[in-house]
Parts: sequence; structure tokens; C-alpha cells
Amino acid sequence: MGRPIRIAYSPCPNDTFVFDAWAHGRVPGAPPLDVTFADIDVTNGMAERGELDVLKVSYAVLPWVLEDYALLPCGGALGRGCGPLVLTAGGLTDPAALAGRTVAVPSERSTAYLLFRLWAAAEVPGGVGEVVVLPFDEIMPAVRDGRVDAGLVIHEARFTYQNYGLHRLADMGEHWENTTGLPIPLGAIVAKRSLGAETLRLLAESARTSVRMAWDDPEASRPYVREHAQEMDPAVTDQHIGLYVNEFTAQLGESGYAAVRGLLTRAAAEGLVPPLGPDALRFP
Repeated sequence: MGRPIRIAYSPCPNDTFVFDAWAHGRVPGAPPLDVTFADIDVTNGMAERGELDVLKVSYAVLPWVLEDYALLPCGGALGRGCGPLVLTAGGLTDPAALAGRTVAVPSERSTAYLLFRLWAAAEVPGGVGEVVVLPFDEIMPAVRDGRVDAGLVIHEARFTYQNYGLHRLADMGEHWENTTGLPIPLGAIVAKRSLGAETLRLLAESARTSVRMAWDDPEASRPYVREHAQEMDPAVTDQHIGLYVNEFTAQLGESGYAAVRGLLTRAAAEGLVPPLGPDALRFP
């Protein structure tokens, strides 16, 4: 291309683990990367505005960006047992009790939010009340301090919510898996279609090789992961990587694509996202 690939992904351990080898020039034949770190709500906006070449985004934002971006078949986050949680301070123990209550969420353009809305449609008669968008690191303190009745949390909050004295009301991933049998689609890697089919295939292969290199030599990625994991406990970092980096990261496969189509089809039926075209997820 004559220039580095401009890419944005989060500083979370799963992303730095996946992209470490590529970002540091250790993937043979891969184009160099110009990396921007940003939380996924920021990268979602970047994708909607058509910024950068490659982005880690929520699967929930795909219906708005697939005209300009192609979904790469690797590098993202799907899995089992890794869904968002709805937390309370303990007073609410029945999902039906959320009817009319205030719930904090990290974004209304996130996969977590779609999963939450699909769960609430089935489990909360009459629906929840006000939905408040907060940065994800402010949600658990807000629930603990009684500023909201419940909070939808993601990422490492699965491992730390008890430190805030909070209780798990429901697991969005359990509901999704129990009702569909499919893995949980969370974060996607997308790349500009204007780069051309040959470059898109090179980017996909580079991402796939990078994750496999990380699996082959996990110690090599530790400095990069640690540098960007802020104050996350090393044990939590390892749990985070183990949960979100799996076989679907190397290859979406048939069940991975089925999960993505299933989520976005259900969400479109609820009026949460625009419907997908029949070839929207096709990779060159």
C-alpha cells in the first residue's frame, strides 16, 4: 500500500494479545500498523464516520457500517460463557422487578445492549424504565451507590463485580446461548472495502497469524498486554484473555457467522437495527 494500515482497537488484554505480534512487526508479510487505542464505543463512532482502515467494533454497529467496511472472518471476540451481566446492589432478585427501573448501560450501539434488549423483551414484562449511558468503568460504582437500579457490565467486570458488593441478576450470554444454542457475538474486526479484495485477504491472514503466534508464545505478548491493561490484576488479565480469545478469534466459522446473523436478525425484528442485506457479511 505504500503506507501503514491505520487501525484502532481497545487497550483491553484480548485485543493487545491478539495484535501484539502484528503491531510489533513479527508477522511475516503483514503490512505495518499505525495503531490508535480507543474504547469500543469510540471505535464504533469512527466506523460510522468512515475513519481509519481497520477497526475493532461492536457487532451491533455492523448494520450501519457494512456498506463501507467488510467484516473480517477473524481477530474478533465471540465465545461461550462470556456474555454481559446485569448487576444490582442486591435488592432486586427477580428480572421482572426491573420493570420501570433505571438501568445503566455502556452504549446503545453495543452488542451488550442488543443482548440486554432481547433479554428484557423476554424476561421483563412491561420493559425497563430509563436507560442511562455511562462509561463502562462508572457503571458498577453507580449501582453500588444507588444512583441507578441496575447496570449492564462487560469485559473484566465479570471477574470483579463482587468487589463492589454487587449481585448478578442475569447473564445475557446464558440467555442467548440457551435460546439459540449459538456462541455470543461481541466484537468484530472490520476493514475498508476500498482497500480491495487482495488487501482485505492479506489483513485477515495477518490477524489470524498474529493470534496464532500469541498462542504459540504467550510470554511474548505480556509486556504489550501489561502496558495497556492499566491497573488490572495479572490474574484477571489472564482470565480476560482466556475467555475472549478462542477458536472464533482465529476463524469465525459456520457457527460464528450463524451467531452474527442470528443476533442482527433478531435485533432487526425488534426494531433495534436496520435489516442486513443477504450478502452483507460476505468476505471477499
